[in-house]
Amino acid sequence: MQAIILAGGLGTRLKSVVADRPKPMALIEGKPFMEYVIRSLFQQGIREIIFAVGYKGSMVEEYFKDGKAFGIKASYAYEEELLGTAGAIKNAGRLAAEEWFYVLNGDTFYQLNYGRLWSIREERKLDFALVLRRVEDVSRYGRAVLDKDMLTEFNEKTKTPGPGTINGGIYLMSRKLLEEIPEGKVSLENEMIPLWMKEGRRLGGFVNEGYFIDIGIPEDYFRFQEDVKKGAVAW
Repeated sequence: MQAIILAGGLGTRLKSVVADRPKPMALIEGKPFMEYVIRSLFQQGIREIIFAVGYKGSMVEEYFKDGKAFGIKASYAYEEELLGTAGAIKNAGRLAAEEWFYVLNGDTFYQLNYGRLWSIREERKLDFALVLRRVEDVSRYGRAVLDKDMLTEFNEKTKTPGPGTINGGIYLMSRKLLEEIPEGKVSLENEMIPLWMKEGRRLGGFVNEGYFIDIGIPEDYFRFQEDVKKGAVAW
């Protein structure tokens, strides 16, 4: 299986503590954060990685090279300008050889069974599959809701505090939908997924309870460091 890792963002919120490299390359116990992501994917049987890179993307390529040292085959899709999530997937998808591929963010670590996402896609005959996660306060995010595995709400804003489910940022996507993404800067979350829902496409997935962290802010970056030291995170 193949996966596209989105690693082209500027990481402005983390620059106060990580200023010399792309956010996914922030060091954790001497290893780039994204190496933890790669090792986790390897455990799940994903052996081909397409890195969607932009800001200081050469640093990613210099570290992972052809991927052999990590047990994978690596390739690189460079953005000349910021393309948004869907635009970056469109750009990197040109290197995808398979009909279906996973997509995830290079600055998040989410422990889950990727095979379960594949199985739900087959069972429910989905056009697009995704993973949700539970949070204590859904008002901080855009709410996403599944009903019998099918996506019924996505990025719905609410001012009412309380627990709920939100987008986990891991997708299983087909080449068919990839071709429908326009060229240029396009958001997957704010444009394409709402459009596909409106069109009646079959979007669904599951809620995963595994360990999750996004190192987008210094507090979470330092928390991940501590979790690795304590052994809470392993591949």
